[in-house]
Amino acid sequence: MLITAIELLFSFYYKSKRKLVKDKYSRALSFGDYCVDRWEKAKFYGFGEGTSVYDNVLILGEVSVGKNTWIGPNCILDGSGGGLIIGDNCSIAAGVHIYTHDTVKHATSGGIEKIETSPVYIGCNCYIGPNAVIAMGSCIGDGSIVGALSFVNSMKIPEGSKVLGIPATIREC
Repeated sequence: MLITAIELLFSFYYKSKRKLVKDKYSRALSFGDYCVDRWEKAKFYGFGEGTSVYDNVLILGEVSVGKNTWIGPNCILDGSGGGLIIGDNCSIAAGVHIYTHDTVKHATSGGIEKIETSPVYIGCNCYIGPNAVIAMGSCIGDGSIVGALSFVNSMKIPEGSKVLGIPATIREC
């Protein structure tokens, strides 16, 4: 009986939140995003004021994010290999993966080689397009754009640049 009452209450909460979001924003979210406040989650991690992080974002290790940055759904922010810094006013689109470690040599050597690590830095006012992958050791200058589906492999990207492709290359803006 108690389980049924809890299930009904939870179902009512979920359905009412889902309808509210659909009516107001014309979108549907993953289940956890109806229950978690994205701005509170960002505060919990010590991210800057006005930053939001979807519930299903995986955050590992030392990750620092500035003010007013949007981190979309299904992202991986891996700061376990020396730290990840993301500046103010950035947009990290859905599905972006940012890694500060690499296990290729470790795995292919049967565990003999060490896991490689190197921090990643993303400056202020940057846009990282959907499903981009940024590998360890990358440094993205302020005001830069990383195109959708791009692979940034340990690049140093100058301020105000646009990079696209697999592997990513700098393009004229």
